[in-house]
Amino acid sequence: MTHKMRIMIVDDNKALRDNIRKLLEFELDMEVICEAASGAEAIRKAKIMVPDIIIMDVNMPEMDGISATEIIAGDMPQCLIIVISVQGEQEYFRKAMFAGAKDYLVKPFDGAELVNCIKQIYAREQRKRAKFVQVTKEPGKVITIFSTKGGVGKTTMTTNLATALGLDEEKKIAIVDMDLQFGDVALFLNVIPKRTIADLVKDIDESNKLDGSILDAYVTKFKDNIKVLAAPNRPEQAEEVTASHIATIIKEMQYHYDYIVVDTAPIFNDIMFKVLDLSNMIMVATSQDLPTLKNVKLCLDILESLHYPQEKVQVVLNRANSLGGMNRKNSEDLLQRKLLVSMPSDGKTVVAAVNQGIPFVLCNPETIVAQTIFKLANYVISGHEQSLLEQTPKLSVKGIISKATQLFKSDVNNKAQKQDNTNNKDMDAAGWSVY
Repeated sequence: MTHKMRIMIVDDNKALRDNIRKLLEFELDMEVICEAASGAEAIRKAKIMVPDIIIMDVNMPEMDGISATEIIAGDMPQCLIIVISVQGEQEYFRKAMFAGAKDYLVKPFDGAELVNCIKQIYAREQRKRAKFVQVTKEPGKVITIFSTKGGVGKTTMTTNLATALGLDEEKKIAIVDMDLQFGDVALFLNVIPKRTIADLVKDIDESNKLDGSILDAYVTKFKDNIKVLAAPNRPEQAEEVTASHIATIIKEMQYHYDYIVVDTAPIFNDIMFKVLDLSNMIMVATSQDLPTLKNVKLCLDILESLHYPQEKVQVVLNRANSLGGMNRKNSEDLLQRKLLVSMPSDGKTVVAAVNQGIPFVLCNPETIVAQTIFKLANYVISGHEQSLLEQTPKLSVKGIISKATQLFKSDVNNKAQKQDNTNNKDMDAAGWSVY
């Protein structure tokens, strides 16, 4: 329902107050909530009723409107004051505006003039407040999943971590596929993007700007609160994306999303360095074989040479098992770095989830690999390693499993319903009657 502007009329002339009230009663988005016959009465009632708009006369007994405007504007700046007066001299206008009035109308004025004035100052103030909230809102966290070795499960980690974070439906999640030549995020989530990051950078180049409304046109919905900015459809389109484009996109996303989870290509270049610079948290993925560990050790050395804080760069061991004769301690010794978490090897769960296009945190939330992702999500939210050992109140594993199961069932039912609708259309087209 549309919010009605709550209005107080302040004038010592009752007939004028009645006329203004009757005029505003015809406006569906306005309501007169109280009246006052003096400046002092206006102050008392404003503190109790806190109207959106105050129509304030100047010449009144007990306290004039300019003095009342100054007090109300100082104590209750959310109340927008329109001063009305028979005095049209510039001096009165200056005094009113200096006292805190938002506009000044000279009597007599017609009804349309007053209504337009109210609507304009209210809309202007709403835009200012919205902009202030956007600017003062804490920027979204950028979590980048990275490795200089391919085949370590970065995309699996990215899609499942983002989905786990998105189980809190009050949070907005963006997944950015920065494997610009061969990204598979859209495939892993079974979404078909109409537009990709390559299309977005063309728009940025042509319009020389980027805001939330433009961004919305280029992301693909996975869930209501989880959106995907997909990699280009063709490898050669990656050449159109620059480090400057990426900085613009991620910084704008931070205004609109609580978490931006970035999948990456196994390479160091200008674009990747920019992504890493903008990241609040870098999770370096590794597996337990010797060539990968050696490669990841070199990666960590490079990141250390860039003077990233050690708490910003964490190592996640994926597909952990003891079949190759190495354990977690062996891996930590080779990397000379403590592992943040070990994700168990569970090919059956992971491959089945990828083939279905549904993250395993939704379709198999009770598995150990899914519960490890939930704990990793806890760490992203809290920033404390203790959350990896204990269930935190922000995302309890038990609660998440229940929520994920409900969402998965809902997805399955929705897909089944869509298939039924498709079948029904096919039957109708063939001349069948559907009952």
